[in-house]
Amino acid sequence: MRARAVLGAVLAVTCAGAIFSFLLRPGGLLWGETEESQVRGIVEASRLLVDKSIYAVMRRDHPRWGASNTALARWLPPAYEDGISEPRGWNPHFLYRGFPLPPVREVTRRIIHASNEAVTGDDRYSDLLTAWGQYIDHDVAFTPQSAGPPAPGAGADCQLTCEPRSPCFPIQLPANAAGPACLPFHRSTAACGTGTQGALFGNLSAANPRQQMNGLTSFLDASTVYGSSAASERRLRNWTSAEGLLRVNVRYRDAGRAFLPFAPPSAPPACAPQPGAPGARAPCFLAGDGRASEVPALAALHTLWLREHNRLASALKALNAHWSADTAYQEARKVVGALHQIITLRDYVPRILGPEAFGRHVGPYRGYDPSVDPTVSNVFSTAAFRFGHATIHPLVRRLDARFQEHPGSRLPLRDAFFRPWRLLEEGGVDPVMRGLLARAAKLQVQDQLLNEELTERLFVLSDAGTLDLASINLQRGRDHGLPGYNEWRQFCGLSRLETWADLGAATANGSMADRILALYGHPDNIDVWLGGLVESFLPGARTGPLFACLVGKQMKALRDGDRPTPGSDGDAASEEEGSLSAALELPCDSSIRLEEGPSEGPAGFWWEHHGVFTEAQRRELGRHSLSRVICDNTGLTHVPRDAFRVGQWPQDFESCDRIPGMDLRAWREAPPPDDACGFPDNVENGGFLLCNESGRRLLVFSCRHGFQLQGPEQLTCTRRGWDSQPPVCRDINECEDGVDPPCHASARCKNTKGGFRCECHDPHVPGEDGRTCVGCSPTLSPRCRPWREREKDLPGWAVGNPGTCALPRTLLRGLQSRYVICKNKAITASLPVTIFTLKSPRAAADET
Repeated sequence: MRARAVLGAVLAVTCAGAIFSFLLRPGGLLWGETEESQVRGIVEASRLLVDKSIYAVMRRDHPRWGASNTALARWLPPAYEDGISEPRGWNPHFLYRGFPLPPVREVTRRIIHASNEAVTGDDRYSDLLTAWGQYIDHDVAFTPQSAGPPAPGAGADCQLTCEPRSPCFPIQLPANAAGPACLPFHRSTAACGTGTQGALFGNLSAANPRQQMNGLTSFLDASTVYGSSAASERRLRNWTSAEGLLRVNVRYRDAGRAFLPFAPPSAPPACAPQPGAPGARAPCFLAGDGRASEVPALAALHTLWLREHNRLASALKALNAHWSADTAYQEARKVVGALHQIITLRDYVPRILGPEAFGRHVGPYRGYDPSVDPTVSNVFSTAAFRFGHATIHPLVRRLDARFQEHPGSRLPLRDAFFRPWRLLEEGGVDPVMRGLLARAAKLQVQDQLLNEELTERLFVLSDAGTLDLASINLQRGRDHGLPGYNEWRQFCGLSRLETWADLGAATANGSMADRILALYGHPDNIDVWLGGLVESFLPGARTGPLFACLVGKQMKALRDGDRPTPGSDGDAASEEEGSLSAALELPCDSSIRLEEGPSEGPAGFWWEHHGVFTEAQRRELGRHSLSRVICDNTGLTHVPRDAFRVGQWPQDFESCDRIPGMDLRAWREAPPPDDACGFPDNVENGGFLLCNESGRRLLVFSCRHGFQLQGPEQLTCTRRGWDSQPPVCRDINECEDGVDPPCHASARCKNTKGGFRCECHDPHVPGEDGRTCVGCSPTLSPRCRPWREREKDLPGWAVGNPGTCALPRTLLRGLQSRYVICKNKAITASLPVTIFTLKSPRAAADET
């Protein structure tokens, strides 16, 4: 018995390491006298928590509710053929009500599949409604899979077998079909100790069935922007910014606006390269969720919110010049999280459920309910919220400034999957956003469910060939042990369907009932995703009664179970915490570090709760909209007032000047009392940090990258005021650097504000590093000869072809030497300060 207990403990640790460490939800740290003093109280109360850890236990009574890397919630017991782990359909001879379950590919072929030409446009809603649903789904749910070749003895290789052997549950193809006998399918990772793993814990029984994981926090907390762990947040933040900004792409700009950064070189490239580019894979975008590069609409929305965070953080810092970078970051993050909640619950969900079902299943907010478990349910993430797949259009529609299509603007979806270069090289965010606003969503019509872009040409880089999304959804539901359609109707208080007439009434389509029962034999056998998908819409809705119930129940749980922040009247902070927070100031030499693991402390927010925001701030947040976010962060000058209503250009579009938005002056913080110094105007192209050293108030100034400080770096508050005039930030003319020139000799350097640009003469073009001209022959110009790796001292720039050494100028900042040694594809400072190992010049540049 003792040995079994030890084995169980070892396995628990091993499992935790295999599916990532136990990660908890990031806390909302800034919360809510005059409005300005309330803002000050909010910020002061946050500083203790920021210094401690921004990742805190969400629910002190139920700390695992809604936490990342915990099991999805079960609203009904799972349905496994062996009662423990084997999915429905695992054993081909297993009968249900006297019938075998149909192969999922056959269900797709006979019921779900539609041609790309068979598309009925939604006469009410835009394509942005579909994109927002997918984006929000990625905020609350991600189920890890047992992907990749197994270790020896650890199971079958799902790319090679067509037998149902762990971890594989292959999608069988018709025996008379040409080509392979199956499509590969990896089962979702089991929660540690559940299902067959229970044998190692001495708990192999139907009372401990296989459960699946949610790799994200369940809460609607903008984890798509900020990530679901301290480690991901560290990768996303710009730690050199004085304004609390997120990282942006340093190589590409979108008409002066930011793009998402690329994933770091340490991450294996996972996206499709541009035609003609070397390598089988290219870097994907880096965002809070790893699926940001999946399609252009998702990438555009991720980019939009990156820009919105940086806009807010910069504006809040300008309003409150004494705020630290972290304070500006956290408050901007809180506002972005609130906007995600507002847009989803106010604007999106009512359109999906319809007014009657929204009132019944969601209803008005009546405050935090500690008895509500907000954990995302298995049936929501695996079936109900996948209704949106039936609203995906087969084309990516990109429009010009007059909202017109042009040659090449209509992009088949198969040519857009995991291709971030489409956004970077083909017009940026604006054409995609215009198409989302001005083109109708695909209507979910029973005879036009999923088009062939999704059923025949789904592009997944990890597998050879293409896959079938409809079959994957059906197989995933069986993999997760979801009970059948009738069980969920009964769960929602709907009548069970027993006959053809019952099914015909639920679908209002006798032909559809015929086709379904010809495959399944009895309504009890119908997969829940298919059953919910073919139900007739409720009035004013885009779902039938079953999915309206399941989606509504989940959204209500996400809202009502989201614990308000301490300091609000729903969960008051202790007096001791308040007094400590009010007295705390960060010392000048302190550096805030994010802890790897969770720590005790309050976390979470719900924007409507008193004390989270001030009353004035809540009013301003309520004025904001997705249309306003688009106006503020793209080049669009006209948008529909309601971004989810499809509009005709120009009659349904309004000038951005007439789209209301929040007034950030509600976030202005009153200066500290009894302050003889006040705060100087913010430094253009720079900022300052307020800190305390031996009882003295100091301002420490810094400039943005590409600018240098002229004047004192530090001001001290005296009885007469600040001891000096503040400095200014002057642009650095990198092109004048004759010792370490920023551009290779083959290029011409042009200074820009805060940076520089290396220009090439035709027919030459900038290379991957952006600093060397390529595409020319050495016989035409000796300046075009590339550098070769050599074991000798080189100037600070050793630029060459991919695979040779390159060193971005920014990485040299702070070093005492102008020279580096280039050896074995590594760059080493000639003084023993830092060692940089780079995969390519392009990777090096992206790291900045």
